[in-house]
Amino acid sequence: MMEDRVTVDFFFSPGSRYSYLAASQMPALEADTGCRVDWRPVNGTEIRGLRGRDPFAGEPVSGQYDWAYRRYDAECWADYYGIPFREPPTHDFDFKLLVRAATASRRLGLAAAYGWRLCAAVYGSDVWPVDEAVCVRIAEEVGLPGSAFVSALADPETARLAASSAEEACRRGAFGVPTFFVGQQMFWGNDRIVILRHFLRRRRA
Repeated sequence: MMEDRVTVDFFFSPGSRYSYLAASQMPALEADTGCRVDWRPVNGTEIRGLRGRDPFAGEPVSGQYDWAYRRYDAECWADYYGIPFREPPTHDFDFKLLVRAATASRRLGLAAAYGWRLCAAVYGSDVWPVDEAVCVRIAEEVGLPGSAFVSALADPETARLAASSAEEACRRGAFGVPTFFVGQQMFWGNDRIVILRHFLRRRRA
C-alpha cells in the first residue's frame, strides 16, 4: 500500500516577486519528491502587520530590502530557472484584490493553475495593471466559469478566508512570503526550495 503523499503548504502572495519565482518550481517539486503542494494565497503585508514589524516601511533596514537589489536578485533567479521576469512599472499593487482573486480560485478548485498564472501576469508579462478585469480573464483562461469566479471574488467569505490564511501562516511562524510548511517544519523563501526538496527526499527514502 502506497504511503499517503506529503502535503506542502505553500503560502504565497501574487504580488511578491519571490512568490512568483517559487511558484514556477512547484510542479517540479511535486514531480521530484512525490509531495502535494497546497497553494495558500496570503497578503504578505498582512503577515508583516500581524508580526508588528515591516522591513519595507521607511528606509531599507539592510541591502536585501533595497528595491534595486531585489530586482537584480529576482532577475538572476529567473535566469537560473529559465523563466521571464518583468519588473512592474510601479509597486502600487492592489494586494487585497490579487489575494482575493487567488483565494476565489482556491474555493473553485483551481488554486495551482490560477495562482501560477496570476503571479506570472504580475512578474512575467507586460500586462499592467493587473486589475479585476485581468483577474477574471485569467480565471476564464484556466477553465473557471467567469460568472462563478466573479461571484466568488465579490463574496465577503473570500476576503474572510484570505485574512484567516494570513493569521494561520503567522500563527505557524511565518514572517513573510513565500513560506512552506511540512507539518510543523517551516522553510522561508524561494532560495530555501533546495533545502525543502532535500527534506522531502529524505523523508520519502
